[in-house]
Amino acid sequence: MLDFSFWSIFWAVFNVIVLFILLRIFLFKPINKIRDERTRTIQNDLDSAQKAKEEAEELRQQYEDSISDAKEQANQIMMKAHEDAESERAAIIRKSQEKADRIVADADKTIENERKRVLRQAQSEIADLAIEAASKIIGENVDDEKNRKLVDKFLSEEEGNK
Repeated sequence: MLDFSFWSIFWAVFNVIVLFILLRIFLFKPINKIRDERTRTIQNDLDSAQKAKEEAEELRQQYEDSISDAKEQANQIMMKAHEDAESERAAIIRKSQEKADRIVADADKTIENERKRVLRQAQSEIADLAIEAASKIIGENVDDEKNRKLVDKFLSEEEGNK
């Protein structure tokens, strides 16, 4: 049934070796070449994906930095506006206080002038009444100029004593 002959084994081994060589030339080399190209393509894709990921991360960081800068600038603008508003408010209050002080000073000056005028008028009327009373008591008309000076001197001394 099974017959083993040298030539049959030789030809079987020879056929296997030839088949192996032919497979290696026509099948394994192209398959290895395709596999290497595929490996290179996949590696290039992975490298590109990694590079894109790094670029995306860098852009995200730049975006976060610019947002942070924008927030900081907004805060600075708000703080400056607040400071400007405070200084403007202080200036308005200062000007209002100065105006109020001027009004009070003017009113004080007006009151003092009016008081002096009323005092002068009152002194004049008192002097006139004193001279008239003295004239009635003495019964004769005394020198108006001399008496007026005397009464004015008396009133000034009384005003100074108060």
